[in-house]
Order: sequence, then structure tokens, then C-alpha cells
Amino acid sequence: MPKRSTPGQPPDAPAVPVPVPVAAPAAAEPPVATITPGYWDEACRHLSKRDRVMKKLIPKFGEARLQSRGDAFTTLARSIVGQQISVKAAQSVWDRFAAAVGGPSSRLAPADVLALDTPTLRGAGLSARKAEYLGDLARHFESGAVHVPQWQQMDDEAIIEELVAIRGIGRWTAEMFLIFHLMRPNVLPLDDLGLIKGISLGYFSGEPVSRAEAREVGEAWAPYRSVATWYIWRSLDPLPVDY
Repeated sequence: MPKRSTPGQPPDAPAVPVPVPVAAPAAAEPPVATITPGYWDEACRHLSKRDRVMKKLIPKFGEARLQSRGDAFTTLARSIVGQQISVKAAQSVWDRFAAAVGGPSSRLAPADVLALDTPTLRGAGLSARKAEYLGDLARHFESGAVHVPQWQQMDDEAIIEELVAIRGIGRWTAEMFLIFHLMRPNVLPLDDLGLIKGISLGYFSGEPVSRAEAREVGEAWAPYRSVATWYIWRSLDPLPVDY
């Protein structure tokens, strides 16, 4: 039986591949600028003179520095998305959430978050509670309830007071924001388990440490307690954390 030919093509002609439309690759986001605090080198010299553990610890990490990236709203939104789930799961949910919002994931707009309904947020992998938290965060920023332009002139406790008024943000999250986004030099996050563990290993031979004992160790680090905390974290995990 003769082979059936395609109209307009002779029998036994080699098959002609049909072009398949290929979606254009998504445009890569521009790199996010990072900022390193100007006080870092002075802080390292100060801590090395004042503290025997810091004197040994700081040189181990060479030129590594604390870096800040992104904007305030996006940084806090990421902290809410990542609560109580693994780093890998948090990144997956964040990518889906940012895609739903639209625009670069490094800089989301509060108004765009408020424009999303709950089913859309849930579809991105967010729990009902986290969806509520993100809405409350967006409303605080959109309404001006948080005084972002004044933060550089406000003290740490005043900023913490503003942030903990937002649902889903506690003192620990506010302190991480002070360290990693505003790069405040003298924050001692006593609710941070990594800090307590690092102080236990570095200063108390692994014995349990009370908050009062950790606070006493931290007093010697002033006015650069954020920097010392960063190095304590590095002593437990050499890879820096980005927020």
C-alpha cells in the first residue's frame, strides 16, 4: 500500500519538522545592590581589643561583611513568608507569591499586595494566617502607619515598637530587620537561639547560658553588638545569611 502523503508533499519525502513556538525566556531581574556598613572595620578593631573570643574569631572570616539588600517592605514580607518553614520551602513560596504580585521579587509594592485576593495568596502556598499578616503589613506601609522616612533618625526601640504593632512581626523579627536592613550597629537579639548557643560554646565551654549571662557578655561588645552577634552566627555557620 502506498504511503499516505501530506498534501503538497510528494510520497516518500522526508518529514518536515513543524516549528514549535518557544516561549521567550523570562527577563532576568537586575542584580540587587548590596550595602556594607561603614563602621565595620572600626567595629572589628574595637571588638578585637575588648574581647578575647572576638580577637580569635574575626580573622577567620577574612573580608566577609554584613550586607543589606532590598527595600524595607520586601524584607519584612520575606520574613513573614519564611516563618516556621524550611529555607527551601520559604524560597519556593516566596517565588510564587512574588510572581502573583508581579514586578521584581526584590522590590514588591504594598499596593500590589493589597490588590490580591485571599484565594490568590493561598494559591501561592501561603497559609490563611500568613496571607492576613502580609495584608496587615501592606496596609501599614500604604497608610503611612510606619514612618519609614524617619527611621534613620529614630532609635532602635522606637522602630521596634512600630514594627511589633504589625501582625506577624515580633521582637526577634524586628531586631533582625534592624541588623540586616537598617544595619544598626548595637543590637543584641537575646531571643535568638543561635546567639545563645554561640555564646555558650565560645564563652562557657558549652554549658547552658541564661539571658542575663548572655547580656553580660554582650555588654563588652558595645557599641558594636550587632557586629559581634554576626560573628557569633558565623562561628556556628560560616555561610552568611541574607535577609
